[in-house]
Amino acid sequence: MDVELVVVAESDKAVLANLVQLYQHDFSEIRDLPLTRHGTFTYAYLDHYFTEPAREAYFIEVGGELAGFALARADVDKDGSWNVAEFFVARGHRRRGVARAAARSLFARHPGTWTLTFDHANVGAAALWRQVAASVADGPVTEVDRTDPVPATRLRFRVA
Repeated sequence: MDVELVVVAESDKAVLANLVQLYQHDFSEIRDLPLTRHGTFTYAYLDHYFTEPAREAYFIEVGGELAGFALARADVDKDGSWNVAEFFVARGHRRRGVARAAARSLFARHPGTWTLTFDHANVGAAALWRQVAASVADGPVTEVDRTDPVPATRLRFRVA
């Protein structure tokens, strides 16, 4: 299986926006994400991925076909670390190793410290991220649980 991350060009921002709608639809099962009067979800940060150099947007492709996206941002903790901001694999590509391969590729782009957070209610994400972090970490993976704004776990690890 050929899984690849492809930088999202600004000319493809509408495609990314469509995928973000699918992501938020899935996410609305575990978070209170209201629909707008237009029948869409609001995502306030999309434009930032095309205007801020510390943010990166990638399409996830499998065999040249669109399968999802990954959004990353730098220095969330003001220590030079990178953060997985959003990550989505379309349902037809799940449970086939696509997410694992795409995540590993994302981490390899920026060796160093990474962080990510997943909701406790997102059982699939919890299993995925713990397994992937353990497989790429150069050293321990630290977990910090929080309850505000929702019960979630934050992982922090270093990639060689």
